[in-house]
Amino acid sequence: MTPSHMPDAMPVLSPGSHRSPRKGGCFMELASYLAGERWSDHPPCTHPLLAALARDVNDHVQNAARQRLAPLIPDVIGLNGDDPRVYARIALHAGRTALPIVSAERQGVMAVSVLRCERVLDEMEGRALEYVSPQTLAVLSEVPDATRWAQKFSQMGWGGARSFSRRSAPAIVHSAVVGIANACVEDSDSVLVDLLQGTIAQCREWFGTEDPAVVPAEQWQAMCQLTSS
Repeated sequence: MTPSHMPDAMPVLSPGSHRSPRKGGCFMELASYLAGERWSDHPPCTHPLLAALARDVNDHVQNAARQRLAPLIPDVIGLNGDDPRVYARIALHAGRTALPIVSAERQGVMAVSVLRCERVLDEMEGRALEYVSPQTLAVLSEVPDATRWAQKFSQMGWGGARSFSRRSAPAIVHSAVVGIANACVEDSDSVLVDLLQGTIAQCREWFGTEDPAVVPAEQWQAMCQLTSS
């Protein structure tokens, strides 16, 4: 489905997890349904950290914005792979999006988070460990106090790299989403929707997936009926 070929009906997305469609459905649960997998908000059809981002965004936007996520559901089906850099890339994108707008008390932690992601990518891609990408430097320059605090904090060490994908990356994504949701900006919901949409587009590039999954109209309509009953 493309914006010019959107169906007339849309499913009703709900926050949280649900035992069955009769209790409601979140973004990833509906993705599992469209993928023909067991009903779950952790389906194997989607990269674990992308799915975590989708769950967090689904749960932290208001009802009206949540319905804007529905057209993106087919786009996450089949977006998966074993490149370990994707964890750092997703977390870095979320952190860079959040850093300039989150509250002052969150900015220090968020600055540490983006520097941590950069260091992980440096290790994986064989660069000097002090390298920081121009995109991250630009964001850090917007929050000089938080950047100085993060640089001082990082002198104590970064911790083990083995647990990054399992613990650090999901924590960074969750902190970024919560920070954006509570930020004093005009439309934090739109920031979160755009964050998910942009991350999906980047994952398609990273995984070499050209086109989103094709969902038959009958299957889409069936899903809409499940969530509206």
